[in-house]
Amino acid sequence: MEPLLIVPLIFVLFVVLALMKAVRIVPQARARNVERLGRYHRTLNPGLNLVVPFVDRVYPAIDLREQVVSFDPRSVITEDNLVVEIDTVLYFQVTDPRSAAYEIASYLQAVEQLTVTTLRNVVGSMDLEKTLTSRDEINSRLREVLDEATGRWGIRVNRVEIKAVEPPKSIKDAMEKQMRAERDKRASILTAEGARASQILTAEGDKQGAILRAEGERAAAILRAEGQARSIDQVFTAVHRNDLDPKVLAYQYLQTLPELARGQGNTFWVIPSEVTSALSGIAQAFGTGAPAPPDGGSRPAPELDGPELDRPEFNGSGRPGTAG
Repeated sequence: MEPLLIVPLIFVLFVVLALMKAVRIVPQARARNVERLGRYHRTLNPGLNLVVPFVDRVYPAIDLREQVVSFDPRSVITEDNLVVEIDTVLYFQVTDPRSAAYEIASYLQAVEQLTVTTLRNVVGSMDLEKTLTSRDEINSRLREVLDEATGRWGIRVNRVEIKAVEPPKSIKDAMEKQMRAERDKRASILTAEGARASQILTAEGDKQGAILRAEGERAAAILRAEGQARSIDQVFTAVHRNDLDPKVLAYQYLQTLPELARGQGNTFWVIPSEVTSALSGIAQAFGTGAPAPPDGGSRPAPELDGPELDRPEFNGSGRPGTAG
């Protein structure tokens, strides 16, 4: 009885093992290649799949999602013979699991080596300055070359990014000095432009101020001249309207004589003959002198009493002379 029980038990175990090997579940965004008797048979899609046990060989799953790989810094020589360290980041995706498994032994290593080779070819045709400022161009050229080369491997390169470009330390020091010199130059230019603008504005302000002052002085001079002209006109009109005689004029002149004599440096001054005649008329009016000669000739002026005639400038004839 025991041998009869062992055989069914072995059969049941074989059936269970066969079922386990026949049923394969593939996760989403994964793919598995199947070989039958050593040759590629098919690719298992995500979900439940059935294979022939002990005949089909199922390979490990291949990730179909977009993958990101960051490569180590690589030394690249530029066109001007400078060594720079460049870090790259690669974004790729497996589109054909069969080609990725059978067209290349290790597609990840192949992509890395192809990226380094293409990067050296691209950067080798540029100088350092262009390498530092042309990352978009380098990325575009790398992507074109990699996408074309990896297409037959069942891989699509979506993006290639230059993560960092590190020039030699001596070049970095020189670049920093150049940047500081450029900043100092721009600061000096801005300072000079500010000083020039300030001087221009100051000069324009002085010009406008001088113009306004000149216009004000001109207007004031015009107003003063108009006032003097109007005053002279009023005096002239008043004289003609009142018909003043020589006596009044002579009296006004006598009142002005002390002011004339009080000025500094006035050592000699002359009384006109008309004023002498007017003084004679005043003397006749007050009855202290002889009548005027009939021929209208001049005669000596009478002596007058008053504080004005006590000044040392008058002599005995009533005419002023040389003082001092």
